Amino acid sequence: MNAETSTAGTGAEQTPRITRAVIEKYAPLGAYGVLLGSVVGAVGTTWDVEWHDDVGPDTFFTLPHLFLYSGSAIGGITSLVMVLMVTAAQRVGEKVPRWVGGVPIRVFGGRFTAPLGFLLSGCGAASFLMYGLLDLWWHTVYGFDAVLASPPHFALFVSGTVTDLGSIVTFAAARRFRWGVVGLMAQASLVAAMTAIPFTALFLFKFDFNPISLGSAFIVPLVLLLIAGVVRSTLAPLGVAVIMGAIQAIFWWFSPWAAHEYAAAVGLPLRDDLWGGPPTIPGMMPMFLAIFAVLAAGMLHLAGDRKWQRWPTTVIGAILGSVAGMGYLLQGAMLYRQGTETASNYVTVGVAGLVLGALAGFLAQRIALMLRVPGSDAETAGVAA
Repeated sequence: MNAETSTAGTGAEQTPRITRAVIEKYAPLGAYGVLLGSVVGAVGTTWDVEWHDDVGPDTFFTLPHLFLYSGSAIGGITSLVMVLMVTAAQRVGEKVPRWVGGVPIRVFGGRFTAPLGFLLSGCGAASFLMYGLLDLWWHTVYGFDAVLASPPHFALFVSGTVTDLGSIVTFAAARRFRWGVVGLMAQASLVAAMTAIPFTALFLFKFDFNPISLGSAFIVPLVLLLIAGVVRSTLAPLGVAVIMGAIQAIFWWFSPWAAHEYAAAVGLPLRDDLWGGPPTIPGMMPMFLAIFAVLAAGMLHLAGDRKWQRWPTTVIGAILGSVAGMGYLLQGAMLYRQGTETASNYVTVGVAGLVLGALAGFLAQRIALMLRVPGSDAETAGVAA
């Protein structure tokens, strides 16, 4: 009898079952399946926004929307399969290691055992698809506008972020493996690249400066210090910056090309008032993340043995937040030739960035400690892939 079969009684035929070995074998595939869904969704997002900017409103059933919802479907189905596999293994007495998706959570009265990472990503994907129906209703009633900050769009972005957070939990639990560290940095790069979108809602408050700079002041130190804290490496922020830079470069070329080619394929003209500026979503991604990553790595190195403690991380986060916020204002001035950012705006964002960055640094240190728990058990994990 091999490790993947069991006997259902004396003289009975062998019937296949899910064992710990099977779970460990397919855990990387499950983790990267969710990451693939996030990538497909990000492709759909940047394509769809560029479509609205360069071509105009159309219908709900477009190719960019297909990518958007296919990405969530991929992540959701992958998460569901992993939950069912872990549940099946638990029911036959197999002990699933915690590095497979994180801490196991019993749901629906204990009928299912869901690793925390896959539970979060699955719930995020399911809510994304449900809010897609709300978005369809919204556009049917109010028209197919190109407003990012509508209620259904905000709900979609939040749902996608929950899926991404679940993926981060999954990869963080598997950080002892090379595939876990690489996946963690890749997923964090997507978060750093795409989370500027929900902060467009801050434009409703009529700030004198670009309010997305406040989001950058919080997200940049949170992501960089969180990943560094999870893998306990001062160089981890550099990996995140390199991957996000590649994402930004690819999307910078892809989104206008895809929008224009798709418009030509379906016979729709481009807008008459195209101004030839940068593509919307890639232009919103933090361009100077590599500089911020070098700064983060340097300050973590200077902190020495105390770098993973609360106060050093909080101070480093404050500095990063201030620099990242002001850097985003500079980015807007460079890309859009905006001369409206005054010295007082830079001072305001710099001071606000100190507060937001300190909060981000504090949260990064605490969350990193929590994310390290699932992967710190004494079970043998095998040879790192």
